[in-house]
Amino acid sequence: MTSEQSAIKEEAKLGIFEKYLTLWIVVCIIMGIFLGRFVPQLVSFLESVTIAELGYMPLPIGIFLFLVMYPTVASIKFKDVKKAAKAPKPTILTLIANWVIAPPMMVLLASIFLSNYPEFAHGVILLGIAPCTAMVLFWILFAKGNVAQGLIITAINAVSIVILYAPSAAFWLGVTGINMLEIITNIALSVVLFVGLPIVLGVVLRRDLMKRKGEAWYNKTYLGLMNKLAIIGLLGTLIVMFAYEGHTILTQPFIIGLIAIPVFLHEAIMLPLLLGIAWFSNWDYETSVVSAIIGSSTHFEIAITVAITLFGVGSGAALATVVG
Repeated sequence: MTSEQSAIKEEAKLGIFEKYLTLWIVVCIIMGIFLGRFVPQLVSFLESVTIAELGYMPLPIGIFLFLVMYPTVASIKFKDVKKAAKAPKPTILTLIANWVIAPPMMVLLASIFLSNYPEFAHGVILLGIAPCTAMVLFWILFAKGNVAQGLIITAINAVSIVILYAPSAAFWLGVTGINMLEIITNIALSVVLFVGLPIVLGVVLRRDLMKRKGEAWYNKTYLGLMNKLAIIGLLGTLIVMFAYEGHTILTQPFIIGLIAIPVFLHEAIMLPLLLGIAWFSNWDYETSVVSAIIGSSTHFEIAITVAITLFGVGSGAALATVVG
């Protein structure tokens, strides 16, 4: 067996987390709902440790999101980023999907399914116009896509969100009197914490650890540990999020299901649409899946922040962004 074949075989071996990830996700969702319903002290604690500048996000969610982001960035070879930068078409497709196709599609879906619930409609629209810039890198890595290409698109998305999200929200919601500066400041903080800081930390630690421990140790031992940490961060995020909204999910299942319909359809339409465009463009799988995942995903942290800023913590719009 050649060394290349051995490497492929080794890569194909999935750990218990990766192999049964779907099962763990379902278990963590159920666990979160159970804790939220039957352990009210946990919800009280989460409400007491929120980050006001990030839409009153519970601090544990912020920590878990960072644990998801850093390991994902740590796996990127930055020479691959330079190579990916020479292929702008996936970035262009993703930007068109995020800012031209996705917003009116979500507005249409919200008007169809939530016409009698304007606040819920506002919430899902805020989701539909918020391109994902953080968790999406984990899913690209898990789907074996081109993470370097994903990093470039994510970085450009982050800049575009800071510039376009607030005016886009004002346009699609038809809301006047929006405090653009406050929203832009909150969005910029979210981008710095969940995109910028992990990238800087990833570059610094990659150089330092490779210098002291060697490339083989970094790629096999360190990244192996970090990948497990990322999955723990993902599962922890799910537990906390569903614990936070567990009572609402159990007491208002009809409303939750109604909100979920346009969000699900938005994803179900965008994902195959972008994969189809990539397929007709003769892109390879690694590139196609990047544009499809980023172009069909939404940035719930930013949507929650803006929903609370515009409509309040206990508003229907804020609830809709959490459900989404």
